[in-house]
Amino acid sequence: MTDSRIPTTRLGDDGPEVGVQGLGCMGMSFGYGPSDADASRATLERALELGVTLYDTADAYGAGDNERFLAPFFAAHRDEVVIATKFALSIPPDDPTKRIIRNDAPYIRRSVEASLDRLGVDVIDLYYMHRRDVNVPIEETVAVMADLVREGKVKHLGLSEVTGGELRAAQAVHPIAAVQSEWSLFSRDIEAGVVPAARELGVALVPYSPLGRGFLTGSFANADQELTADDFRRRQPRFTGDNAEANAALLDPVRAIAEAHDATLGQIALAWAQQRAQAHGLPVIPIPGTRRPARVEENAAATRVVLTQDELSSLEPIAEKVSGDRYADMSFTSAGRE
Repeated sequence: MTDSRIPTTRLGDDGPEVGVQGLGCMGMSFGYGPSDADASRATLERALELGVTLYDTADAYGAGDNERFLAPFFAAHRDEVVIATKFALSIPPDDPTKRIIRNDAPYIRRSVEASLDRLGVDVIDLYYMHRRDVNVPIEETVAVMADLVREGKVKHLGLSEVTGGELRAAQAVHPIAAVQSEWSLFSRDIEAGVVPAARELGVALVPYSPLGRGFLTGSFANADQELTADDFRRRQPRFTGDNAEANAALLDPVRAIAEAHDATLGQIALAWAQQRAQAHGLPVIPIPGTRRPARVEENAAATRVVLTQDELSSLEPIAEKVSGDRYADMSFTSAGRE
């Protein structure tokens, strides 16, 4: 494995320079079953060695546990990393299937102070609205976020799972550096409205789950049968039952391309996501999540895999054939409001 650092790009017209691939840190504390803290810490360090500088977390990941877990790493490398966290989404500990979404000003102000405290920092580099509360005009929410920038608590603003129209309304209030949405070979709904709006406004796209929550790597084929009871993928329609069986068959062209490149399935899925930047003419910084140093090395190496036009064409039909929605409740996604 070469230690070549990954290239860099800018997080929107006015955002910081970051590696072209970030790291999703949620699974180190939440969502994907048991984790090894020592391995996760080693993963953070290895990612930084490889040029991964955008680290993504949220206050909802383990009710703040993920932010607390990351704090020592951020303290040791504060000038080398770009810290992204989020507000607006809470998950009741007594019912992990539920979501509570709030975008009101008092909630935002309490959330940012709590995140600053857990992260052990004076300022958050990129602060996202995690989900949209449709009962609060987005202009009001972004105005409060803009106040946080003026107060020096936040450097740049981001939005997650917003529509193209919502992004334009937000940008009219304050510059938005990045939009984070699910984007992968299995999930391409944002290409209709969100991606064109981001390109027009000079906003970066930060795809979460670019590996289809691991399904695109071939690491599991049926969540019900292969994942632990506390793994949230068991509640996602496309990974269980008949949907899982049908979707596993869609990996055949990914597997063929991987063999041709002497690469893994995951590297092909990430290479496809990285090449969305050229396909759509805007910065694209995927944030695959992992908890193992070897996997972050594999993911970073995907930035050096270049797919041919014929290979891209063979991958094109996959998304429209996927069985099942990406969430059981799509109402809090951009696709649910477009």
